[in-house]
Amino acid sequence: MSDYPKDLKYTNDHEWVRIDGDVATVGITSFAAKQLGDVVMVELPEEGEKVTRGDSFGTVESVKAVSELYAPLSGTVSRVNTPLNDSPEYINDDPFDEGWMIEIELSDPDEIEELMDASAYADFIAEQE
Repeated sequence: MSDYPKDLKYTNDHEWVRIDGDVATVGITSFAAKQLGDVVMVELPEEGEKVTRGDSFGTVESVKAVSELYAPLSGTVSRVNTPLNDSPEYINDDPFDEGWMIEIELSDPDEIEELMDASAYADFIAEQE
């Protein structure tokens, strides 16, 4: 399924991860963005905050609901996509590029092995629908 870029990794909480060395860029998938509807606000951590795999690192608020965001990997937030504060619609319009949320400097790169590839994520979505 071409909805999910093959160079990314995925979680069953519908986050995507782009790995570049020991840095992971994180966002939510197009499936999650569609489920949420129009995103009106996003709350993200500050740079320098520690995140732990599986724990909440922020929220996304849409016209339908407020949803928790879960860290796909552990580490320190090295960068935050601050334009999302004024333009949360990037999450709906371009979830895999402009809609990225945070970058994490990884503390345990072995955790990457526990994420799904695009094919496994597409299968996971098919089971949800």
